[in-house]
Amino acid sequence: MASKEDPMTQTTSQPSQPVTSGEARVNAIPTPDIKHPELDRPVIYINGEFKPKHEANISVYDHGLLYGDGIFEGIRVYQGRIFKCGQHMDRLWRSAEALRLEIPVSREEMIAIQRRCIELNEVVDGYIRLVVTRGVGTLGLNPYACPEPGIICIADQISLYPPEMYEKGMTVCIAERPRVPIKCLDPRVKSLNYLNNIMAKCEAIDRGLLEAVMLNTDGFVSECTGDNIFAIKDGVLFTPPSDAGILEGITRRFVMDTVAPACGYHVEERLFKPIELIEADEVFLTGSAAEMIAVTAIVAQDPAGHDVEHVIGADKTVKAEGPITRELRTKFREIVTGDNVPED
Repeated sequence: MASKEDPMTQTTSQPSQPVTSGEARVNAIPTPDIKHPELDRPVIYINGEFKPKHEANISVYDHGLLYGDGIFEGIRVYQGRIFKCGQHMDRLWRSAEALRLEIPVSREEMIAIQRRCIELNEVVDGYIRLVVTRGVGTLGLNPYACPEPGIICIADQISLYPPEMYEKGMTVCIAERPRVPIKCLDPRVKSLNYLNNIMAKCEAIDRGLLEAVMLNTDGFVSECTGDNIFAIKDGVLFTPPSDAGILEGITRRFVMDTVAPACGYHVEERLFKPIELIEADEVFLTGSAAEMIAVTAIVAQDPAGHDVEHVIGADKTVKAEGPITRELRTKFREIVTGDNVPED
């Protein structure tokens, strides 16, 4: 395992690990010279090559571009380790199977690609965007006209929300646009087609906000445009289940399986309507990019169609992160900044 001081390399005193065939193939790929860091970084893996940022291009005939036909993962890097790498790879392969997309490299090689991108870009704490497209084909919809799927791996930084929001919390709105029903396109598939989420995001932006809560077509809370959502009432944590129409988030699962139990809490998965969010004691969001962040107010429309802001918590005069949310977020940060960042 890499040392805390230099998570990208092993010290000479440590026994070397056997190099796998996937690692050997990735390590044999030439890397570009970095002459202009502001233009060249990050170095990006794209279809079997490492390219400087300004040369990392795909074909205009790639169906990932033409039709949003493909899948992706957003993955955190903490202390030079790929957070929950195993679970991300499981979801990537499940998404590929659901779309009848055959990933052209092994799981082992896909992980080696990510580690190489981390190393080349000297990322200690950051973010990986891993993309598998249908590949180059014709201008028609036929996916079988694309003989070779494309792979893109970017290791860089991401910041969804301003740092002060993590201390003070954020205001979100209830979107009018519902989540795509499971029978139409299962949200558990992390596809490249995020237009449903983007249009709901526009509703938030129109209100001067950064996130929106999406309901399913039955009116139950589903998820936010880029995050899963949790609520707390009388010390009980609850979150929408998979059949509410959600992406089964990796950070969501980590909070349910590890963070909450470590703090003495159990999380219920159940259906609930927006009124339960509004009347909750605390609300927070989770996501690989967002990590964990409190919601301190929710904007919803009244029967006359007017926006009304509802402050979360018993004291309606103060917007503040709740005590349980802060406890959970502290535990989360303690784990991901520690010496044993989980990669399973």
